[in-house]
Amino acid sequence: MTTDVTVTDEAVASLEGTADPRLRELLTGLIRHLHAFARETRLTQAEWERAIGFLTETGKTCTDTRQEFILLSDVLGLSMLVETINGDRAAGSTESTVLGPFHMTESPVRELGANIDLVGGGEPCVVSGRIVSGDGTPLPGALLDVWQADGNGFYDVQRPDLQPPGNGRGLFTADAEGRFWFRTCVPSPYPIPTDGPVGELLKATGRHPYRPAHIHFIASAEDHTPVTTHIFVAGSDYLDSDAVFAVKQSLVEDFTPTDDPSLAREFGIANPFRHARFDLVLDRA
Repeated sequence: MTTDVTVTDEAVASLEGTADPRLRELLTGLIRHLHAFARETRLTQAEWERAIGFLTETGKTCTDTRQEFILLSDVLGLSMLVETINGDRAAGSTESTVLGPFHMTESPVRELGANIDLVGGGEPCVVSGRIVSGDGTPLPGALLDVWQADGNGFYDVQRPDLQPPGNGRGLFTADAEGRFWFRTCVPSPYPIPTDGPVGELLKATGRHPYRPAHIHFIASAEDHTPVTTHIFVAGSDYLDSDAVFAVKQSLVEDFTPTDDPSLAREFGIANPFRHARFDLVLDRA
């Protein structure tokens, strides 16, 4: 006969036939922690039903271009925790951070130097640097997947009526010296989507939805471990209160104002503009 005392052990025992030992370990931990949470908080039936409804609505909000469950994981700090405990990288390597809910598996392939800001309106800038191994050796042919919001703080998938597909996105191949460069606009702080269940959660807990200005990157190269990261704009609002807890000090970079005519000619951009320069350092696999 099942009771509130025996139900946890009975649920765990039901997993004895699980062939995959890691799956059994994960489900055992999940059951024990969930049951401990319910006991500790004296979870009510009404609260349980509200939670089920919230998760159901979270699932319904997911689309091909929006992942509300990732957003939920982000605002609860789980995404950053999982990334951090799995992000054991060598000293000096570029630190990783969260993927976020707006990554597309196929960014448009672009030539080095291309402008990913297809709509304009933001402050022009150039992003340049190298992709290198931990010892500083350049990684020719390394891939760099880039995505960012426009100058108003929206991704292309959020405003398809105002932004063409692929705006703020690009897949670049580093040159023979591991170098990359592209033109874009200076990113701005923006709110994560608040028109769904996650937005309701933030409102209920009195939290703001804003992220500091940043550009997303995934850098990858043969025989090296890919890194998913951001570059945050130094001096941006919300660096100390990112809604998804993703800021790391090593990822904060200056977007330096310049009117250097030689740089303008090199990058094919009109003066004045801002320039962010950094290296992405990958660990050997």
